[in-house]
Amino acid sequence: MKREQNKYIFAPVGGYKTRRHIFRNTVLILLPILIVLVFALNFVFFQQPVLRKLNLTVLNLPADLEQYSILHLSDLHGAEYGKGQKAIAAALGSIRYSCVVMTGDMLGEDHDTKPLLELVELMPKETPKYYIPGDTDGDWLDDRAHGTLSIYKDWATELQQAGIILLDRPISETRQKGTVWFVPEELYTLDLKEMSASYTEQLDRLNKRSASLTPDDAARKRVVEYELERYESIRETVKSFKAEDLQIVLTHTPLSESYVEEISSWTGKEDFFSLRYAGLILAGHYNGGQWRLPGIGAVYVPELGWFPEDEEIQGLSYPNGTPQYISPGLGSDPHYEHQPGRFYNQPVITLITLSRRAF
Repeated sequence: MKREQNKYIFAPVGGYKTRRHIFRNTVLILLPILIVLVFALNFVFFQQPVLRKLNLTVLNLPADLEQYSILHLSDLHGAEYGKGQKAIAAALGSIRYSCVVMTGDMLGEDHDTKPLLELVELMPKETPKYYIPGDTDGDWLDDRAHGTLSIYKDWATELQQAGIILLDRPISETRQKGTVWFVPEELYTLDLKEMSASYTEQLDRLNKRSASLTPDDAARKRVVEYELERYESIRETVKSFKAEDLQIVLTHTPLSESYVEEISSWTGKEDFFSLRYAGLILAGHYNGGQWRLPGIGAVYVPELGWFPEDEEIQGLSYPNGTPQYISPGLGSDPHYEHQPGRFYNQPVITLITLSRRAF
C-alpha cells in the first residue's frame, strides 16, 4: 500500500515571510510608544524636586549641637522649578534647619543669579547661608578694572546682598558650649606662609610704581591686599580650633579615600585644624550621574567612566572613616555633553540632622 506524503512537514516560504513582516511592523509600532512612555514617566515622576532627610550619627558631637540640622543644596545650574521656584517651596514645606550649605554650581548660564536668588527668598533671612564655588562658577574675585572698587565680580556681589556668605575662610557658629566650623576644603592644603610671601612680593612691586598704576593694576592691588588680609585672618582663626569642635568641610568635588587619608596624615594629633578632625564632608559636582537607569544607576560620568559606583557620585560614604555626603544636585551640568537634562534622576535637596546617638 502506497503511503501518502505528509504535506505539513515543510512550512510554506510565504508563511515565514509573513510572520517576519508582522513582527517587524509590531516592533515599529510599539517602539515609538515605548520611547514616549519612558520619557513620559521620566517627566511625571522624576522632574519634580524632593526633600530627602538624612539622620547622621557624628562621633563626639558636642552635646549642645545635638539635632543641629543642615539644608544641603548643590548644582542648581540655574534650573527653575515653577514661578519663584514654587516646586522647591512645596518640597521644603515648613521644615526648620540650623543653616544652609551650597556646594557650588548654583548659577545659571553666564552666571545668571535669578534662579538661585529666588530659591534663597524661600529661606528665613536670619538663617546662615554658606556658599563655595563650583567649577562652572569660577573665581568670585575680580582683579581687573570693572567699573567699581569692589574686589568681587557682579554675581558674587549679588549673592552677598541676598545674605549669602561666600566662604573663603573658616566661619563658626556657637550654641552655648558647642562650636561648629564651616571650612572650605582647600584651606587644609593651603601653605599660608608661602602664599603670604608670594602676595607680599606682588604688593611690594605694585607699591613701587604706585604713581603709574593702570586701572587693572589698581584692581589687582585691591585683590592682593584682600588676600593678604584673608591669610592673616585664617592664620589667627585656626589657633582657636579645639579637638571637641565640629568641623564641617565644604568641597565641590567629592574627596577620595586616598586623598582624605593623605591630607589627614600631614598634621599631628595636636593640630586641631586638620582633616583628621572633620566630622562631616559635604560635596556635590556629579549631579547623581545626570542620566540614570532604574536598578542600575548612573550611565556615564565624564570623570569616572561607564556605570560608576553610586558611592562615588551621590549619597553617604566614609572615606578614611569620615562621613561624606554627596548631593545628587538639583539641575543638569553642561559637562555631560551627550546627556542633556536629568533622566530618571530626581532633583534633590537634603536635610541632614546630626546626633551623637545611633539612629
